[in-house]
Amino acid sequence: MVAAEEALPFIDRHSVEVDADPAATWEALQSVLTRSLGSKSSGLVARGLGCMDTAGPGDRPLSEGSTLPGFRIATFRPSSELTLVGRHRFSRYEMVFGLIPTGPGRTELSVETRAAFPGLKGSLYRGLVIGSGAHVLVNRRLLDAVRQGALG
Repeated sequence: MVAAEEALPFIDRHSVEVDADPAATWEALQSVLTRSLGSKSSGLVARGLGCMDTAGPGDRPLSEGSTLPGFRIATFRPSSELTLVGRHRFSRYEMVFGLIPTGPGRTELSVETRAAFPGLKGSLYRGLVIGSGAHVLVNRRLLDAVRQGALG
């Protein structure tokens, strides 16, 4: 599993303030991840990239060890932290979602990405995903979907 290997290089961190407590934010995070990453198209992309995990969200509710196409849940701390790890032909990666209460009924939701892109093909893939800005766009949309979902 990626989490047991050497630390991956930091890519970026994004966060958003959510007008909901950590428990509601946590439920919305699980729902958005299952819906966004658990689709048939995500499974096709994961298989095409040669991801180590290509199965959809069979485990419900999600828990440590559950898989989503392209990811395995390595850390599952309700209302606090969820870590997704994965690997494919061009990259090893992890996304750490953190939830921090910032006041009554408010939560900071963040996602930190770490990844390695070995070799020439990895460098080219990094350019397509990170260099193009697609990664930032996807993460911001994911956080916004959780923020909206936590409202209810």
